[in-house]
Amino acid sequence: MNSVNGAMLRKMFNSGLCTLDKNKDYIDSLNVFPVPDGDTGINMFLTMKSVLKEVEMTQGTELGSIATAVSKGGLKGARGNSGVILSQILKGMMSELSSSTRAVTTKQFARAIENGAKVAYSAVSVPKEGTMLTVIRVMGEDAKKIAKSESNFISFFEKLLVAGETILAQTPEMLPVLKKAGVVDSGGRGILVIFGGFHAALVGSEDVKFDFSKDGSLDMDSSAGHGVAALEDLGDIEFAYCTEFNVTHMFKATTMASIDGLRNKLEQLGDSVVCVGDLDMIKVHVHTNSPGEAITAALMLGEMINLKIDNMIQQNREFLASQNVEEKEQGLIAVAAGEGLSNLFKEMGTDFVIKGGQTMNPSAENIALAADRVNARNVFVFPNNKNIILAARHAQDLSRKNLIIIPTTSIQEGLAAVVAFADESTIEENTQNFNEAAANVRSGSVTYAVRNTKLDRFTIREGEILGIDQKGVVACGASIGDVTMKLIAKLARQDSANITVFYGEGVKEKDANELHDRLIKKYPEAEVSMIHGGQPVYYYLISVE
Repeated sequence: MNSVNGAMLRKMFNSGLCTLDKNKDYIDSLNVFPVPDGDTGINMFLTMKSVLKEVEMTQGTELGSIATAVSKGGLKGARGNSGVILSQILKGMMSELSSSTRAVTTKQFARAIENGAKVAYSAVSVPKEGTMLTVIRVMGEDAKKIAKSESNFISFFEKLLVAGETILAQTPEMLPVLKKAGVVDSGGRGILVIFGGFHAALVGSEDVKFDFSKDGSLDMDSSAGHGVAALEDLGDIEFAYCTEFNVTHMFKATTMASIDGLRNKLEQLGDSVVCVGDLDMIKVHVHTNSPGEAITAALMLGEMINLKIDNMIQQNREFLASQNVEEKEQGLIAVAAGEGLSNLFKEMGTDFVIKGGQTMNPSAENIALAADRVNARNVFVFPNNKNIILAARHAQDLSRKNLIIIPTTSIQEGLAAVVAFADESTIEENTQNFNEAAANVRSGSVTYAVRNTKLDRFTIREGEILGIDQKGVVACGASIGDVTMKLIAKLARQDSANITVFYGEGVKEKDANELHDRLIKKYPEAEVSMIHGGQPVYYYLISVE
């Protein structure tokens, strides 16, 4: 095989997503910190899933159209640092491939990989070697060398994967933190898993059709805030009815060509068309003014289940009625996981709280859609997680509003910043106040180790409790309460006036109260607050000011 056309590129991304789906948990396990919040694999998977959704909605097999869909899907679905970097790699690659309408050679594909690395590097303010950036850069350099002697794509990919594994094995030597943890870079492993899927499609050794109908992975398509759950952009509605259903128990005459015919029919009836599946089940989504016609067309193929039709005009009417106020100058949205934390942000005046955080990073599109629903011209975004900041910045290109990103790296910083908001202040004044308030917070968290490792001068055993500050592990032991006390001792200073502890979904109120009593005795001069956060993963989140 000496060239790749649009049809093969579609298969390669299908196979890449399938392979990533099988390996995402392993990629998550390569997290440097041995805590249960590794999310590189799931972020890359959900980003690739968005890519494939966009590809599946693209009619035909013209290479340029497929390449454009890959770029668009990556931007919309980018989640977490790894997902954003992956989306930029794909953007650079596809900009090189989109100029070819029929097929590309190994030399063109090699240039695409090299360009993907360049675009990804430019998207990161301070690129760090020993990460997925290094892996894709070296793969791009090696790809150009390999393509000089290999015109066959299968041989080209075989040698490219060997080159990728070689540089991945060197990442612990570039980043001491990887070497201490005994792992290679998780994002780099993710890149090789995806490229391994591409190779599998080329040799035809994998089932290259991702089954969206059976996929139970996390979809971040909702927001908690002011009673509004769905984040549909209902600004100018051309097609009124959001129609969804599955088709199963296919008739004997139904073929894969019949599914393509149904997709074509749906595209004539409306937009936002998803029509994916096989002869076992088809999943359909369409925005249309003729839901009856869509249903009739589908019933020609088999039986219908899980039918849902929403009137988006009525939804918009109800939303506008609830927002019957003049557009304000400034609004706030924040990312948080846990009912208690979400409610706290809303009580402090946050317009929308996007459900997410560790292991549940919202995409750039999720953030943009949330911002567009805020009744304000300018919207401040509090990511509250270092792994969400990049996606928030990319949301600036997707939103109709002016987004100002406050780079909060923890829930504690986000809450402190929101408290500093003043309606009468200018955007510049509030931005300064937010950043100063966040900088004054010393944050910590308590969780458990998911594997044995050596880190930050600690020999850590699986299941042990870890106390983590903003730099790394500072306490380790068998008791949640004791480790928490040690962590707070590291965070507190003589002049610390406030110690706030948010307890998570796995902590009993009795245990939280006992910790509260211990803190009052040890820090009699400080105001100690114990608040139910309900957050997953972490027993306690601590804020000291």
